[in-house]
Amino acid sequence: MALLGFSAGIPFLLVFSTLTAWLTEAGVKRASIGFFTWIGITYSIKVVWSPVVDRLILPFITKRMGQRRSWMLFAQAMIASGLVGMALTNPSIHLAQMALFALLVAFGAATQDIAIDAWRIESVSVERQAAMSAVYVFSYRMAMIASGAGALRLATWFSWQQVYCIMAASIGIGMITVLYTAEPVRLRERYNVLMEQRVQSFLLRNQHLPVRIRNMMAWLIGAVVCPFVDLFERYGKRAIIFLIIIGGFRICDVSMASMAIPFYIDIGFTKGQIAAISGVWGVLMAISGAMIGGLLVPRIGLLRLLMIGAILFPLANLLFGVLATISQPQLWMLTIPISIENLCGGFGMAVLIAWMSSLTNSSYTATQYAVFSSLMTLPAKFVGGFSGLVVDAHGYAFFFVYVSSLGIPAIVAVAYLLKTDSIIIVNANSVSTD
Repeated sequence: MALLGFSAGIPFLLVFSTLTAWLTEAGVKRASIGFFTWIGITYSIKVVWSPVVDRLILPFITKRMGQRRSWMLFAQAMIASGLVGMALTNPSIHLAQMALFALLVAFGAATQDIAIDAWRIESVSVERQAAMSAVYVFSYRMAMIASGAGALRLATWFSWQQVYCIMAASIGIGMITVLYTAEPVRLRERYNVLMEQRVQSFLLRNQHLPVRIRNMMAWLIGAVVCPFVDLFERYGKRAIIFLIIIGGFRICDVSMASMAIPFYIDIGFTKGQIAAISGVWGVLMAISGAMIGGLLVPRIGLLRLLMIGAILFPLANLLFGVLATISQPQLWMLTIPISIENLCGGFGMAVLIAWMSSLTNSSYTATQYAVFSSLMTLPAKFVGGFSGLVVDAHGYAFFFVYVSSLGIPAIVAVAYLLKTDSIIIVNANSVSTD
């Protein structure tokens, strides 16, 4: 999991902040650089092609390696090819070509995420998911250091083209891991076998259609429709509560992220201080938080820790609101809220990933988890787009209070789950006693 998490984290900054540094040095206009941020939407819409990763058999390699490993290897090949293509492109002359190769990297990275998430969920029991997610967060963050600060440091010694070739070679870590790891055993529950009789029923009702069209539509029903039907038939109305929690759990964290660096600069801190505290120390605190979450889940339980995480996210943001009211903040005043925010963020992410993993059905792992992970960031990114307007209108102190308030629906939803689960347990015990 550590090696696969590293492979997943390498491409992320290479199509974002690291790439913007290269484009800036190449003399590309800021307006053009801004459009490159749209490439990041690929990560948020991966649910669109997750059914393909869940079901489609790749020629030649799936039979030899299995569904998850074959798609991981295929995605890693896309990433490496895209990075090499970027390395062989001069952005000052062929900017559109650079964008296409960057899009290939992002698409391959999002596809790799789908396959790795499915492999992680299917490889170990629910009790071990928190530990797996903690290791994943740790290695992903380490990879971001390598492809962010590490790539920038390499760029002082080598050309950007050589740096991206080195980064492409690092994807080989993930490829070797895939070759030497085992394909998880996928257990198809009897319920889902029966549910996919919907597919058989469709085939029987539409025998008048051409065979190819019938088979294609039947595949779409099994791959796209059944995962969503399964989710709501297993959990009923509670599925709506789940979606509210997933969509609102990180809304505080992600919404404030776009204004964090401008805030640090506006209150008087230098780029070097911000890099040291937010970039290096913050990452270490996030890793620590993830490890704490992974250790506590088997001892305390997912829902209780989910409630703690839902409360900690807004409280951590309120500390920045306090910092915004201080006229001349010192460096230690910046270190405390960044430390707490990253510690809570790493803890919350480890717990949330483990909880979302427990909700998936092994028959539709990739598709259902992709739905959850996409929903986890889309609302927050949409709301975060208005963050600059809020700051301009009301100032930073109000902004951080406003962002913190966005986490209230998730807290209420988790509290509802805790209450209903306790009622279910009490009723179950009374029935068994009778």
